[in-house]
Amino acid sequence: MSHPDCRLNLRPLGTPRGVSSVVGPHGVGASPGDKKAKSKSVRGKKKSIFETYMSKEDVSEGLKRGTLIQGVLRINPKKFHEAFIPSPDGDRDIFIDGVVARNRALNGDLVVVKLLPEEQWKVIKPESNDKETEGTDELDLPKELCGSHLPQQSVKGYNDSPDVIIEAQFDDSDSEDGHGNTQNVLVDGVQKLSVCVHDKGKEDADAPITKDESTSMSQDTRVLSEKSLQRSAKVVYILDKKHSRAATGFLKLLADKNSELFRKYALFSPSDHRVPRIYVPLKDCPQDFVTRPKDYANTLFICRIVDWKEDSNFALGHLAKSLGQAGEIEPETEGILTEYGVDFSDFSSEVLDCLPQGLPWTIPPEEFSKRRDLRKDCIFTIDPSTARDLDDALSCKPLADGNFEVGVHIADVSYFVPEGSPLDKVAAERATSVYLVQKVVPMLPRLLCEELCSLHPMTDKLTFSVIWTLTPEGKLKLAFTLDHETGLPQGCHIYEYRDSNKLVEEFMLLANMAVAHKTYRAFPERALLRRHPPPQTKMLNDLMEFCDQMGLPMDFSSAGALNKSLTKTFGDDKYSLARKEVLTNMCSRPMQMALYFCSGTLRDQAQFRHYALNVPLYTHFTSPIRRFADVLVHRLLAATLGYRELPDLEPDALQKQADHCNDRRMASKRVQELSTGLFFAILVKESGPLESEAMVLGVLNQAFDVLVLRYGVQKRVYCNALPLRSHHFQRVGKKPELTLVWEPEDLEQEPVQQVVTIFSLVEVVLRAETSALKYSAILKRPDPEGLPGPRNEEEA
Repeated sequence: MSHPDCRLNLRPLGTPRGVSSVVGPHGVGASPGDKKAKSKSVRGKKKSIFETYMSKEDVSEGLKRGTLIQGVLRINPKKFHEAFIPSPDGDRDIFIDGVVARNRALNGDLVVVKLLPEEQWKVIKPESNDKETEGTDELDLPKELCGSHLPQQSVKGYNDSPDVIIEAQFDDSDSEDGHGNTQNVLVDGVQKLSVCVHDKGKEDADAPITKDESTSMSQDTRVLSEKSLQRSAKVVYILDKKHSRAATGFLKLLADKNSELFRKYALFSPSDHRVPRIYVPLKDCPQDFVTRPKDYANTLFICRIVDWKEDSNFALGHLAKSLGQAGEIEPETEGILTEYGVDFSDFSSEVLDCLPQGLPWTIPPEEFSKRRDLRKDCIFTIDPSTARDLDDALSCKPLADGNFEVGVHIADVSYFVPEGSPLDKVAAERATSVYLVQKVVPMLPRLLCEELCSLHPMTDKLTFSVIWTLTPEGKLKLAFTLDHETGLPQGCHIYEYRDSNKLVEEFMLLANMAVAHKTYRAFPERALLRRHPPPQTKMLNDLMEFCDQMGLPMDFSSAGALNKSLTKTFGDDKYSLARKEVLTNMCSRPMQMALYFCSGTLRDQAQFRHYALNVPLYTHFTSPIRRFADVLVHRLLAATLGYRELPDLEPDALQKQADHCNDRRMASKRVQELSTGLFFAILVKESGPLESEAMVLGVLNQAFDVLVLRYGVQKRVYCNALPLRSHHFQRVGKKPELTLVWEPEDLEQEPVQQVVTIFSLVEVVLRAETSALKYSAILKRPDPEGLPGPRNEEEA
């Protein structure tokens, strides 16, 4: 072994504030082109619905002066008139109320907002739930992943894309190479199926009971304390349209057959209610759509937004493709991939021509003079027998002095991806492999992943290697070797070797740390690193108060201490593991995302730290087959070792690539979750209803979230879907409680009262809905003789 990124006026996302509507979000009203709209026009010009965007110059100046704020827009999928951006100071999210205030920005966009006058801020009642004010109820971009502590950037620079967690082992995004996802098994060997499956069409199920609970502040409410207000804002500019502007959905005819629009356009209705309704030219539609629209009622289409003008409630779009029948795996999967901008096309001949054509490929003789020859060492992989892209291997041998030499060996992918080549460009654009339930969308061609770079037994391959000399107790004189290294230790850094059952992951993490130090020392302005900011203070303090109230002895002083607390506090029976999972979910909410960044663009070295791993420097080096960030790190590493020239990238250009890697990583994770949700929805449809015990992990005013123990999925239960006489929400300290009063089945019986709070054990039924691939969770009626309680003394 060798080594070296008219008549139509449907309200696209509910009724925008300040815009009248005669129907709900899916009905038909009047368009800006009808008689009423024309009567409101001035000198023939339509009345604007949305504000004109500010100029780039004014935005840049406003960000510098602090009069404007930037952030990633998160639209609530269940109440799509509500949107949020993180507050720069880590306090409560900034609220954006309604479609008009969003000003044509879509979910995930990097936007600039201007705060509204204080009298227009959202009023928060004391009993309101944190999820309502922080925008954390099942958002595509979770609160903890949107980086509210990111420094304000100029118009050209930004850093927003989520991904991680409490501790690296709580999520596979930092469990290197897929070897160490400890959440894969939840209880009794049952595979954990992923996070929530969004349940659309129930936008207001958890809305406050009284209409004025979250209304704008009136004159007589100015005496309210600052804590009872939530800063509200409007979008004035879109810095980066990170949303793909593609959506899956269905075609409909316009309502007024006599209008001019009817002869030119059809209406595209996106499945995702956060995306506006879209006019699409009839020439894009199937030829017989106008005469036989019902034939296409269940056909899934892809539409791309091409424009959204200030005077229209609707966007203009292009109908890109008919996917097939809704509810089938492949059309739904293709829709998911397209919506999130995943390139799943075959690699072009131009790209494939960049790879060696003659197989089997052999190492060129000149490489042996540049690299250390490790072919006589015992080097092995630890992977499933079905794995084909083996990009990491380990070695361990005893030394004469009683110590051990341990090595991590990573496939040298960068050798086969010349900088600036067509292969390099497509890999940089894809930035990551995307893992679906039934297949993988690779970042690189199979020939490279499975043949040229894969570390198959008894074949000569090129690698980068990190080698440590360890004492028998496991303590890191660290030596770094590659190519023509002398073998002498360079820049040793000693790290504490922590107990771990995940051998491979532990060494991969250490290798990433070693490479981070090596590249940063050599190129302090151009190192590609990975940082993880500390949790948001307010949300963490609220969680600490909740844990104190519940008698849970949690140590929040560091990520490691928190992880140890979670392990120590709970037992290993399935209910204890479920409680641990629930609390882990709660602990993840204050956490921020880990981000790739260029060291030369961030001046405060304290912000380089990785909170979850509790280390000063970290990067990704160990998975170059599936992550382009690792390929970039390999190139930097090769330059530090004199193997190649420093890549021709200035810090700003490297930061731009880092931003793209962040974006694609988040999109990949979301696609993976949706793929899992798609397959589980099919399971419910084909095999349901499914019954299971569940544990409550969040409580809202009129709904609560549960962890379904049998399947490991999270789902929301709505009060309005249950046969209740009444329900009441209250907060006892930091503990939310929802009291359900069940309508008795027998009129002679008294109503059964059930109190739902965090950690409550309930029985749920998962049922398929009539619409394609949706399912709901229904709470089973409790036994009138008594509600579920502790099952044994220890549980009590």
